[in-house]
Order: sequence, then C-alpha cells, then structure tokens
Amino acid sequence: MTAPSPRPARPSGHYTQAVVVPAGARLVHVSGQLPVTPDGQALADRPFAEQVAQVLANVDACLATVGADRSHLTKVRVYVTDIADWPAFDRAYAAWLGPDLRPARAVVGVDALHFGVRLEIEAEAALP
Repeated sequence: MTAPSPRPARPSGHYTQAVVVPAGARLVHVSGQLPVTPDGQALADRPFAEQVAQVLANVDACLATVGADRSHLTKVRVYVTDIADWPAFDRAYAAWLGPDLRPARAVVGVDALHFGVRLEIEAEAALP
C-alpha cells in the first residue's frame, strides 16, 4: 500500500486546493443559483456562455445582499449537466474572478438540473 502524497496535485483549473477561514469570520452560504433572470425567466434555451454569465451575476447579487463580494468566497460548487462544458466554464469563471481570487472549488457532473438548465452554482464566503 502506498502512502498518499504530502502535496495535492497541481490545480488544473482556477481554484486553490485548500482555503483557511479566519477565526471569528461569519460564514455566508449561498444557495444553488441557476441561470434564472431576476424576473424569474429560466435560460435553459440559451447558450451555455449566457447561462454561465447569468449564474455568476446571481452569485454576485446574493453576495451583495449580505455585504460581501467575490473576494469573500472560500468555496464554490459547480454542477454541470455536461462535463464537457467544464473548460468553457473554467475560462468564464477565471475571467469573473480575475487572476488573484481562487477559492476552493468542486465541479460535479450531474444528469439533470431544474428547468432543464445546464449549470448550478452554490458558494460559501467568509465575512470578517
């Protein structure tokens, strides 16, 4: 039996393997966000890039309601109905966060999502 490596594999996407939440921070849990417009229109029939843009805008809006922003993100979970969309998602996500913000992240392939959309994102953030 081999021992696990003392170091995780180098990230293959825009994330950090482990994030430490400062002691005393208040945690914010952002529920799963779908590509649904503020007026309730699901964008299931729109291109993947448009769905990603709407989901990221929804995450921004949720963070703003609690006085947070992207810089407070500690963990992001992404559910996609086609794992082949992961590279396109990672590029859009990296552009959204910029080069310096890299919260921990998981990308999970799933069979289906509500309304027939192609992705959902839930997140955690820490406020000082």
